[in-house]
Amino acid sequence: MDTHNLPNRSDDLKEVSKAFGKDVYAKALQKFKLAAKKGNADAQFSLGVMYFKGEGVAQNDRVALKWFRLAAKQGEANAQHNLGVMYNEGMGVPQDYQTALKWYRLAAKQGDANAQNSLGKVYAEGLGVPQDGKAAERWYRLAAKQGNADAQFNLGVMYIAGRGVPQDDKAALKWFRLAAEQGVAEAQAAIDLMREAGRVADCAPSDSTQKH
Repeated sequence: MDTHNLPNRSDDLKEVSKAFGKDVYAKALQKFKLAAKKGNADAQFSLGVMYFKGEGVAQNDRVALKWFRLAAKQGEANAQHNLGVMYNEGMGVPQDYQTALKWYRLAAKQGDANAQNSLGKVYAEGLGVPQDGKAAERWYRLAAKQGNADAQFNLGVMYIAGRGVPQDDKAALKWFRLAAEQGVAEAQAAIDLMREAGRVADCAPSDSTQKH
């Protein structure tokens, strides 16, 4: 499961714990539960993250799913995406591509870049839908323009391979470079391979104002 795209507010609690030299998870858990039971979507989402990661509580996918679902039904985009990931991967629930697609779409329509990237993957790989390179490219691009590094790398792959788009080394290099600047090791490896193949010297980075 690609967990690094899951928004994780409990990471903030780690920093607080380090700063004060004590565990703040117990207090946070208590506060989140009180707020979540009153219908606070942010608290429900945060509880979902804590149970998913097993931070401050025993790791439990089913309980995480419960809290993500409650938040998602209130329109919390991060929770909608996380719920989609869990259905897509079959974590705490039987794998169900159609249900994953439903939640990805709801989050993506709210502009959630992680969900847009996930939708791109759904169409690129044909997960519960017919493979559709154009749809994959469209969703990847929406996420990439928001700075989503995975989507930038995925767009680079589409252009270097000519999948769903015309093969274009310049466009591929542009997106690989943007992803590499954000620390995506695979993107830097792709640039190195292009250089070794003599496909970098002839292609300067595409201008950001161009269509690609």
